[in-house]
Amino acid sequence: MEGFKRINQSGVVFSLVEKEQVRGPQHIKEHTLVYVSSGSAEVVFNNDRTVLSAGDCVFLRKDFRVVVDAWSPRDGLPFRSIALFFCRKFLLSYFKSISRDDLPLDAVPSESPILKIPARAELESLFLSLTPYLDSPESLPSEIAWMKRMEGLRCVLAEDRNFYASLFDFTQPWKIDLLSFMEENYMFDLSLPELASYTGRSLSSFKRDFKKVSELTPEKWILNRRLQEARRLLSTGDCRVGEAMMESGFKDPAFFSRAYKKQFGFSPRETPAD
Repeated sequence: MEGFKRINQSGVVFSLVEKEQVRGPQHIKEHTLVYVSSGSAEVVFNNDRTVLSAGDCVFLRKDFRVVVDAWSPRDGLPFRSIALFFCRKFLLSYFKSISRDDLPLDAVPSESPILKIPARAELESLFLSLTPYLDSPESLPSEIAWMKRMEGLRCVLAEDRNFYASLFDFTQPWKIDLLSFMEENYMFDLSLPELASYTGRSLSSFKRDFKKVSELTPEKWILNRRLQEARRLLSTGDCRVGEAMMESGFKDPAFFSRAYKKQFGFSPRETPAD
């Protein structure tokens, strides 16, 4: 977003708003714990709004798209926040250190991608220890960044044991269902490595697991699903060809028309109404 500055230091991200207010969409690519140091913000998912003020924390689940609206405080200081990113490699490392007897197997992932967390003493102390780096020309040492992320992850898991199901979705019993994920995301422009990562798998395990649930390759499954959705939209008689093409995930009109006619035997414009 314009007017939004970020500095990523080994998975610890310092952000500030250089304008009075900025608003824009954000694709949450990694699980993220955010602390608002100054100013206020609103995170929107569908019709749900989460308001944050200085001192508030929020956990954002990966693979969701939200809208962030951030304001600078009235005293002239910029909006500032500190975020801890929990990438898959980091989570795998942490998971290997956990005793399997301590895992809450009944944990379930939250349906909301935005979860406000009380800034209890341990969590507040963690972020206050990082605050000096907001204005410091010195970089945060990578070993300290790793330690702080570990500390933040422990705080999140201690807050609600259901976080285990969201954070460690690369292992049973919380492994993401492939077809459910594909059904929710087929219209987005995601590569196979991204699809694998977002479902908590390596590329090879993603392909292997997909063979168990579909006779099609992931690429062909996505193409067929997009074509089905485009035909559904066009058959209502209320959707233009260009709109159906975009909403179902296609970007190239010529490719869309060729693939559509090959699949159904007629062009998008010739689609009969239901």
